[in-house]
Amino acid sequence: MGDLTRQLTLAHGPAWANPITLAPLTNLQSHADGTLSDDEYHWLVRRAEGGFGLTMTCAAYVDEGGQAWPGQLGVSDDRHLPGLTRLADGIRAAGSVSAVQLHHGGRRADPHLTGRPNVSAWADPDRDTRALTTGEVQAQVEAFVAAAVRADAAGFDAVQVHGAHGYLVGQFLDGRHNLREDGYGGSLEDRSRMLVEILTGIRSRTRADFQVGLRLTPERNGILLDEARAVAERVMTEGLVDFLDMSLWDVRKAPAEPEHPGLLIDHFADLRRGGARLGVAGAITSSADVAWCLERGADFVAVGTGAIIHHDFAARAVADPSFVAVAQPVTRAHLAAESVGPTFVDYLATNWDDFVSD
Repeated sequence: MGDLTRQLTLAHGPAWANPITLAPLTNLQSHADGTLSDDEYHWLVRRAEGGFGLTMTCAAYVDEGGQAWPGQLGVSDDRHLPGLTRLADGIRAAGSVSAVQLHHGGRRADPHLTGRPNVSAWADPDRDTRALTTGEVQAQVEAFVAAAVRADAAGFDAVQVHGAHGYLVGQFLDGRHNLREDGYGGSLEDRSRMLVEILTGIRSRTRADFQVGLRLTPERNGILLDEARAVAERVMTEGLVDFLDMSLWDVRKAPAEPEHPGLLIDHFADLRRGGARLGVAGAITSSADVAWCLERGADFVAVGTGAIIHHDFAARAVADPSFVAVAQPVTRAHLAAESVGPTFVDYLATNWDDFVSD
């Protein structure tokens, strides 16, 4: 069985107390201007108190034009710094390593919130989306880097670039649609250029012990499994990241492409990693699930649903090999007791039929 009690060291920055991390979870709890609310603070600090080795924010927008949903945390402006500093301090005091996930919605942003047309690697009239110019691509690279510098100044230990789930960075990786001819599209090398420039810029402009992470989609969204493997191995072996989180939807699922046998997790667990740590996420709700992923070759796991239901999922999983999260649905009272704010509970009830029972 995988060892849930082991400390996880990384190439840069502080060690994680254990290999269980809080997944970046959309929760809609920030203020309308992207500043931190008390509900979001308590949601995250309670998870840090609950034993997670790394406590990560929801996807936080790096540019106001990239906001994808109401109540999204911002890291795009210095007005966000006081709340971010408070949050970093709270997570540290609770004994966890802290991270901000950096995000831009691209063609999946909400123009009703941003007041701007959406932008992407390519034009998509059906979504009122225009293609970024070359200069604008470079400006978005700078927005990600500046947001990481801001997170560093606020006292966070790490950032994770959101390259998954078809948001802006993932849109540039999309081989079906990103056919740009300006060095940022076409070949995988050029489709990866924006991502590599973001990671390189963050590494060069943050402190020496600052951790840099990345979340990737392994397939779909215009991404082939072989290309996802190539990008994953490149960022790890070239020292561009300290940790890579593969969002698998379900850690036990098979690849979507029938020509690839076995389980999706195995197609990443066998990659060369350099000094980076490889993580997986998807339907992890018990100590046994965590141990299985570690035994399969992952260095860490990112927990979502289980962490919503139990603020101390990590502590329970480390202490008890038989621990299993309470089955869904759960009551609003249960979630409130776990520091899940009312806005977050409403979001869960609206978007998942089986999450909230009353």
